Amino acid sequence: MVRVALLSNPKSTGNRSLLPRIRAFCAEHDDIFHYEVEEVAQIGEALRTIARVEPVVLVINGGDGTVQTVLTEIHHGQWFGETPPPVAVLPNGKTNLIALDLGAVGDPVAALERVMEIARNGVDAYVVRRELIALTSGDDASVRPVMGMFLGGAGLADSILFCRNKVYPLGLPNGFSHVLTAFAVVLSLIFGIRAAFLPPRPGHVKVSLMRQGQLQGRFSIMIVTTLQKMLIGTSASTMAGGDEGALKLMMVDHRPWTLVRAIFAGISGRLGKQAMNGVHVERGDEIRIEGVRSSVILDGELFQNVEGFPIVLKHTSPVPFLRLAA
Repeated sequence: MVRVALLSNPKSTGNRSLLPRIRAFCAEHDDIFHYEVEEVAQIGEALRTIARVEPVVLVINGGDGTVQTVLTEIHHGQWFGETPPPVAVLPNGKTNLIALDLGAVGDPVAALERVMEIARNGVDAYVVRRELIALTSGDDASVRPVMGMFLGGAGLADSILFCRNKVYPLGLPNGFSHVLTAFAVVLSLIFGIRAAFLPPRPGHVKVSLMRQGQLQGRFSIMIVTTLQKMLIGTSASTMAGGDEGALKLMMVDHRPWTLVRAIFAGISGRLGKQAMNGVHVERGDEIRIEGVRSSVILDGELFQNVEGFPIVLKHTSPVPFLRLAA
């Protein structure tokens, strides 16, 4: 009997060194069905095949783009009908926000061993449900929404792109790369330095929430998520701003000391729990993002505004995931 179906993308950065260990582990366990794709375009067909073996748990082994494509295919393809298996995500990627939210940290093979243990002994106590973010953009109504769980926009999107394009190529450890990027962001904001080797100044954006109104201006951070964990120590489950809406939004004004206060509030665990000048925390069922030169990044994939057409975010029905700690 297949307990676990493991879907791997060998071209994900983390798999360049990890995949031989994963293959060896799977060879030792006859209740794992391991499917490797050569490119993300094959993920739909991979899920069609995986559905036939009826796994107890579906595990994703790949970067943010792989996770996003799998979630999109699960939602639109309906490969598992109305009862998809709970999804687990191995900590294999640059940021691992979804894996972190599900309690998967450290060594990916050890996380896979933990998934196997849970699948063999009963998953019910470990299943959690999360809505997905459904993103649509542009003027082509026939394009299906893309699914994800964490979106960064405004200055945060610029910082992610800066880290991806300027810092990661230096070959530094991921953690140090993220710290270096944060330092560059704060340095450019506090001292007003503009240079090619620093993140650019965020553009002007307008964010509209159905029934809650609009926010306009320049923002150092914009986050929309359905995860329980956010950045800089913030837990989305304890965010202020009411209980209405599955989409959790946080925006920080593009002002030096507002950002510094937000960072320290996040480190101390206070960010989002109480009102703070220049920090906007809301919940909603639909969010529209507009702006000139406005980019957002949904689970690693870049989307840009098309003039006259906002980026629209909605949420889906809850999807089962496997949390590695009860």
